[in-house]
Amino acid sequence: MAAEDKRIGVYIHIPFCASKCGYCDFCSLPGRDKLMGPYQDAVLIQLQETLPRMKDYFMDSVYIGGGTPSYYGAKRLTEILRELKSTSRLLKAAEITVECNPDSVRRRELKMLRDEGVNRISIGAQSANDELLRLIGRRHNWRQVVLAVKRARQAGFKNISLDLIYGLPSQTREDWADTLAKAIALKPAHISCYGLRLEEGTPMYDEYNDSPMIPSDDDQADMYLYAVDLLERHGYYQYEISNFARRGYESRHNLKYWRLGDYIGFGASAHSNIGMLRYSYTSNVREYISGVLGDKDIIDEQEELTDFDRASEYLMLGMRTIWGISREEYLAVYNSPFEPLEEMLNTFAENGWAALDNDRWHFTPGGFLVSNVLIGALLESQTRERFNANPWIREAFETQGRRVPLPTVTEPYMN
Repeated sequence: MAAEDKRIGVYIHIPFCASKCGYCDFCSLPGRDKLMGPYQDAVLIQLQETLPRMKDYFMDSVYIGGGTPSYYGAKRLTEILRELKSTSRLLKAAEITVECNPDSVRRRELKMLRDEGVNRISIGAQSANDELLRLIGRRHNWRQVVLAVKRARQAGFKNISLDLIYGLPSQTREDWADTLAKAIALKPAHISCYGLRLEEGTPMYDEYNDSPMIPSDDDQADMYLYAVDLLERHGYYQYEISNFARRGYESRHNLKYWRLGDYIGFGASAHSNIGMLRYSYTSNVREYISGVLGDKDIIDEQEELTDFDRASEYLMLGMRTIWGISREEYLAVYNSPFEPLEEMLNTFAENGWAALDNDRWHFTPGGFLVSNVLIGALLESQTRERFNANPWIREAFETQGRRVPLPTVTEPYMN
């Protein structure tokens, strides 16, 4: 491979599922199986039109998410993978992940995926409490999670990840401890622990927003810190706010998001970031299909990032990981003084929220817990320094009596 060849991750969005969970605000369509055929045609056509133009890139990760890819079927997924392979740009050592729900995992289909080169399975377990699973609209029970892990191993998968959620309605610390213990007993290579987010427009938002059934902030903080401690004691180190892995089993694809790597998405609502260009496709599945098949525009949003935008992302995403940020890397992205940020980080360290190791700043578990607030403060400090370095901008805003807009602190787009 030549030195000038670059690496890129590929994301494929599969919007179909058997039913929609009460908390889900992703692009997903329950009960629309008749659209699967046209959607597959659209994805394959888009791949055929786009991949030949990516001659400078080698694909070193593929992530097929949704929706429920396992519900979409292994036959269609292998067709997509073969299209990627046909370019001869998919590396043999690439990490290839497929998301699965326990109720749609079939041994024969897992074997098909493994034979086609899929080497990582992410299973949406969420909880070991069957009553909680029913409450949030999941179709499976814990027994099916255990069976899904067993079937994945029988199919030859060593890299198995489990997704878990804390802060569920009526969930207690004991419930959460039981879920963690049962998940650890299955010995997956990777565990993700996400705090429940009630998104507007979802059934659970309407029912539980401001409800006393949702565990308090303090209770959720206890659940989070308990998970960090327990998982570390069982060999899962925390490498990102919500992600824990045995050494060598970090999600290489998701690390691209957090480390500002290039990635390209295909399918409805898929996002891409190549160099300084970012864009996403329409989340309307019918519009996506008709757009691709009819040669119409399917771009939903597009922007050309500035160096300042990239530096803000470097702060926001880098501080989500255990590796954090460094002065040297920051200056390479954005040639502006690091001292204001370091002053803020020193304040965080005095409060036990951040630490400096080998010239790299990173959050402690306590810092991860309040990371949105802390990252917001860093971004504000960065914006202030930008305006101090450009007095004419500051004076113009002061003259107009306007406040300086600050970057919004949000979760990175995780598929």
